[in-house]
Amino acid sequence: MTDLIHSEVFLVSFTFVSYILAQKLYQKVNLIFLNPVLIAILAVILFLRFTGIEYHDYADKSKVISFWLNPSVVALAVPLYLQMKRIKKDWVRILLATLSGSVIGIVSVVIIAQILGASHEIFYSLAPKSVTTPIALSISETIGGLPALTTAVVVVVGVFGAVLGESILKLARIKHPNAVGLAMGMASHALGTAKIATKGDEYGSYSAMGLAINGILTSLLIPKLLLVLEGWF
Repeated sequence: MTDLIHSEVFLVSFTFVSYILAQKLYQKVNLIFLNPVLIAILAVILFLRFTGIEYHDYADKSKVISFWLNPSVVALAVPLYLQMKRIKKDWVRILLATLSGSVIGIVSVVIIAQILGASHEIFYSLAPKSVTTPIALSISETIGGLPALTTAVVVVVGVFGAVLGESILKLARIKHPNAVGLAMGMASHALGTAKIATKGDEYGSYSAMGLAINGILTSLLIPKLLLVLEGWF
Protein backbone atom coordinates (compact mmCIF):
# COMPACT_ATOMS: atom_id res chain seq x y z
CA MET A 1 0.00 0.00 0.00
CA THR A 2 2.85 2.37 0.86
CA ASP A 3 4.51 1.72 -2.49
CA LEU A 4 1.25 2.52 -4.27
CA ILE A 5 0.80 5.85 -2.44
CA HIS A 6 4.38 6.84 -3.24
CA SER A 7 4.10 5.91 -6.91
CA GLU A 8 4.12 8.49 -9.68
CA VAL A 9 0.79 7.31 -11.09
CA PHE A 10 -0.97 7.64 -7.74
CA LEU A 11 0.43 11.09 -6.92
CA VAL A 12 -0.43 12.50 -10.35
CA SER A 13 -3.89 10.93 -10.26
CA PHE A 14 -4.53 12.26 -6.76
CA THR A 15 -3.60 15.78 -7.89
CA PHE A 16 -5.93 15.67 -10.90
CA VAL A 17 -8.80 14.12 -8.94
CA SER A 18 -8.41 16.76 -6.21
CA TYR A 19 -8.70 19.55 -8.76
CA ILE A 20 -11.65 17.97 -10.59
CA LEU A 21 -13.58 17.45 -7.36
CA ALA A 22 -12.72 20.98 -6.21
CA GLN A 23 -13.97 22.35 -9.52
CA LYS A 24 -17.26 20.46 -9.19
CA LEU A 25 -17.65 21.77 -5.64
CA TYR A 26 -17.05 25.34 -6.83
CA GLN A 27 -19.57 24.99 -9.66
CA LYS A 28 -22.16 23.68 -7.22
CA VAL A 29 -21.83 26.22 -4.38
CA ASN A 30 -20.26 29.14 -6.35
CA LEU A 31 -18.40 30.66 -3.40
CA ILE A 32 -15.30 32.68 -4.31
CA PHE A 33 -13.32 31.31 -1.37
CA LEU A 34 -13.74 27.78 -2.69
CA ASN A 35 -11.55 28.44 -5.71
CA PRO A 36 -10.65 25.05 -7.29
CA VAL A 37 -6.93 25.76 -7.34
CA LEU A 38 -6.90 26.81 -3.69
CA ILE A 39 -8.91 23.76 -2.58
CA ALA A 40 -6.76 21.39 -4.65
CA ILE A 41 -3.58 22.88 -3.15
CA LEU A 42 -4.94 22.44 0.38
CA ALA A 43 -5.96 18.86 -0.41
CA VAL A 44 -2.45 18.01 -1.66
CA ILE A 45 -0.84 19.69 1.38
CA LEU A 46 -3.04 17.70 3.78
CA PHE A 47 -2.36 14.50 1.85
CA LEU A 48 1.42 14.98 1.99
CA ARG A 49 1.21 15.88 5.66
CA PHE A 50 -0.91 12.85 6.50
CA THR A 51 1.15 10.35 4.51
CA GLY A 52 4.54 11.81 5.43
CA ILE A 53 5.60 12.17 1.79
CA GLU A 54 8.29 14.81 1.35
CA TYR A 55 7.45 17.68 -1.00
CA HIS A 56 10.57 17.20 -3.15
CA ASP A 57 9.54 13.55 -3.65
CA TYR A 58 6.04 14.61 -4.68
CA ALA A 59 7.41 17.33 -6.99
CA ASP A 60 9.83 14.91 -8.62
CA LYS A 61 7.15 12.29 -9.28
CA SER A 62 4.58 14.78 -10.57
CA LYS A 63 6.85 16.44 -13.14
CA VAL A 64 4.38 15.50 -15.87
CA ILE A 65 2.06 18.19 -14.47
CA SER A 66 4.68 20.94 -14.32
CA PHE A 67 5.88 19.93 -17.81
CA TRP A 68 2.58 21.14 -19.28
CA LEU A 69 2.81 24.49 -17.51
CA ASN A 70 4.83 26.13 -20.29
CA PRO A 71 2.60 24.85 -23.15
CA SER A 72 -0.49 26.01 -21.25
CA VAL A 73 0.94 29.54 -21.07
CA VAL A 74 1.68 29.48 -24.80
CA ALA A 75 -1.89 28.32 -25.47
CA LEU A 76 -3.14 31.61 -24.03
CA ALA A 77 -2.01 33.18 -27.30
CA VAL A 78 -5.11 31.76 -29.03
CA PRO A 79 -7.70 34.16 -27.50
CA LEU A 80 -5.11 36.93 -27.88
CA TYR A 81 -4.91 36.28 -31.63
CA LEU A 82 -8.70 36.25 -31.97
CA GLN A 83 -8.89 39.79 -30.56
CA MET A 84 -5.85 41.15 -32.40
CA LYS A 85 -7.76 43.76 -34.44
CA ARG A 86 -9.24 45.36 -31.34
CA ILE A 87 -5.94 45.18 -29.49
CA LYS A 88 -4.10 47.05 -32.26
CA LYS A 89 -6.46 50.01 -31.81
CA ASP A 90 -5.68 50.29 -28.09
CA TRP A 91 -1.96 49.41 -28.09
CA VAL A 92 -0.80 52.77 -26.66
CA ARG A 93 -3.15 52.63 -23.67
CA ILE A 94 -2.39 48.95 -23.17
CA LEU A 95 1.36 49.57 -23.16
CA LEU A 96 1.09 52.49 -20.72
CA ALA A 97 -1.19 50.53 -18.40
CA THR A 98 1.03 47.44 -18.36
CA LEU A 99 4.20 49.49 -17.93
CA SER A 100 2.84 51.40 -14.94
CA GLY A 101 1.37 48.23 -13.45
CA SER A 102 4.63 46.34 -13.81
CA VAL A 103 6.68 49.09 -12.18
CA ILE A 104 4.22 49.53 -9.31
CA GLY A 105 4.04 45.76 -8.76
CA ILE A 106 7.81 45.43 -8.44
CA VAL A 107 8.49 48.58 -6.43
CA SER A 108 5.60 48.12 -3.98
CA VAL A 109 6.54 44.60 -2.90
CA VAL A 110 10.23 45.51 -2.48
CA ILE A 111 9.38 48.57 -0.37
CA ILE A 112 7.01 46.54 1.82
CA ALA A 113 9.66 43.84 2.25
CA GLN A 114 12.21 46.51 3.20
CA ILE A 115 9.87 48.02 5.79
CA LEU A 116 9.40 44.55 7.30
CA GLY A 117 13.17 44.07 7.51
CA ALA A 118 13.64 41.47 4.77
CA SER A 119 17.06 40.75 3.27
CA HIS A 120 18.07 41.50 -0.31
CA GLU A 121 17.74 37.82 -1.13
CA ILE A 122 14.06 38.04 -0.15
CA PHE A 123 13.67 41.16 -2.33
CA TYR A 124 14.94 39.21 -5.30
CA SER A 125 12.56 36.34 -4.55
CA LEU A 126 9.47 38.54 -4.18
CA ALA A 127 10.06 40.98 -7.05
CA PRO A 128 8.70 38.69 -9.83
CA LYS A 129 5.57 37.78 -7.83
CA SER A 130 3.08 38.85 -10.49
CA VAL A 131 4.41 36.93 -13.49
CA THR A 132 3.65 33.33 -14.34
CA THR A 133 5.75 30.62 -12.69
CA PRO A 134 8.18 29.71 -15.52
CA ILE A 135 9.11 33.36 -16.06
CA ALA A 136 9.23 34.12 -12.33
CA LEU A 137 11.58 31.20 -11.65
CA SER A 138 13.90 32.26 -14.46
CA ILE A 139 14.03 35.83 -13.15
CA SER A 140 14.55 34.73 -9.55
CA GLU A 141 17.43 32.40 -10.44
CA THR A 142 19.06 35.06 -12.62
CA ILE A 143 19.02 37.85 -10.02
CA GLY A 144 19.94 35.66 -7.05
CA GLY A 145 16.57 34.95 -5.44
CA LEU A 146 15.26 31.76 -3.84
CA PRO A 147 13.32 29.78 -6.49
CA ALA A 148 11.32 27.84 -3.85
CA LEU A 149 10.16 31.07 -2.18
CA THR A 150 9.39 32.65 -5.55
CA THR A 151 7.24 29.66 -6.54
CA ALA A 152 5.28 29.82 -3.29
CA VAL A 153 4.70 33.58 -3.58
CA VAL A 154 3.63 33.34 -7.23
CA VAL A 155 1.07 30.65 -6.35
CA VAL A 156 -0.28 32.70 -3.41
CA VAL A 157 -0.57 35.83 -5.55
CA GLY A 158 -2.27 33.88 -8.34
CA VAL A 159 -4.78 32.24 -6.01
CA PHE A 160 -5.50 35.54 -4.24
CA GLY A 161 -6.13 37.23 -7.58
CA ALA A 162 -8.29 34.41 -8.87
CA VAL A 163 -10.37 34.41 -5.68
CA LEU A 164 -10.69 38.13 -4.92
CA GLY A 165 -9.42 40.00 -7.99
CA GLU A 166 -12.76 40.42 -9.71
CA SER A 167 -14.47 41.52 -6.50
CA ILE A 168 -11.77 44.12 -5.84
CA LEU A 169 -12.16 45.48 -9.37
CA LYS A 170 -15.93 45.73 -8.87
CA LEU A 171 -15.40 47.71 -5.66
CA ALA A 172 -13.16 50.04 -7.67
CA ARG A 173 -15.98 50.31 -10.25
CA ILE A 174 -13.82 48.83 -12.99
CA LYS A 175 -16.21 46.85 -15.17
CA HIS A 176 -15.06 47.11 -18.78
CA PRO A 177 -14.01 43.65 -20.07
CA ASN A 178 -10.73 44.98 -21.50
CA ALA A 179 -9.69 46.67 -18.26
CA VAL A 180 -10.80 43.76 -16.06
CA GLY A 181 -9.03 41.19 -18.24
CA LEU A 182 -5.82 43.20 -18.46
CA ALA A 183 -5.73 43.79 -14.70
CA MET A 184 -6.36 40.12 -13.87
CA GLY A 185 -3.64 38.92 -16.25
CA MET A 186 -1.09 41.41 -14.97
CA ALA A 187 -1.74 40.98 -11.26
CA SER A 188 -2.48 37.26 -10.98
CA HIS A 189 -0.94 35.75 -14.14
CA ALA A 190 -2.14 32.32 -15.35
CA LEU A 191 -4.50 31.56 -12.45
CA GLY A 192 -6.25 34.90 -12.78
CA THR A 193 -6.39 34.49 -16.55
CA ALA A 194 -7.92 31.02 -16.29
CA LYS A 195 -10.55 32.37 -13.91
CA ILE A 196 -11.53 35.48 -15.87
CA ALA A 197 -11.43 33.70 -19.24
CA THR A 198 -14.57 31.80 -18.23
CA LYS A 199 -16.48 35.08 -18.68
CA GLY A 200 -15.69 35.29 -22.39
CA ASP A 201 -13.04 35.58 -25.09
CA GLU A 202 -12.65 39.35 -24.67
CA TYR A 203 -11.79 38.97 -21.00
CA GLY A 204 -9.49 36.04 -21.75
CA SER A 205 -7.61 37.68 -24.61
CA TYR A 206 -6.85 40.89 -22.69
CA SER A 207 -5.88 38.89 -19.63
CA ALA A 208 -3.52 36.74 -21.69
CA MET A 209 -2.04 39.90 -23.12
CA GLY A 210 -1.57 41.40 -19.66
CA LEU A 211 0.15 38.20 -18.54
CA ALA A 212 2.49 38.13 -21.55
CA ILE A 213 3.42 41.83 -21.62
CA ASN A 214 3.90 41.96 -17.85
CA GLY A 215 6.22 38.95 -18.08
CA ILE A 216 8.36 40.69 -20.70
CA LEU A 217 8.41 44.05 -18.92
CA THR A 218 9.15 42.51 -15.53
CA SER A 219 12.08 40.56 -16.99
CA LEU A 220 13.52 43.77 -18.43
CA LEU A 221 12.74 46.13 -15.55
CA ILE A 222 13.58 44.10 -12.43
CA PRO A 223 17.41 44.30 -12.68
CA LYS A 224 17.35 48.08 -13.22
CA LEU A 225 14.67 48.81 -10.61
CA LEU A 226 16.40 46.68 -7.98
CA LEU A 227 19.65 48.57 -8.51
CA VAL A 228 17.84 51.88 -7.96
CA LEU A 229 15.94 50.59 -4.92
CA GLU A 230 19.09 49.11 -3.36
CA GLY A 231 20.74 52.52 -3.71
CA TRP A 232 17.89 54.11 -1.79
CA PHE A 233 17.99 51.51 0.97
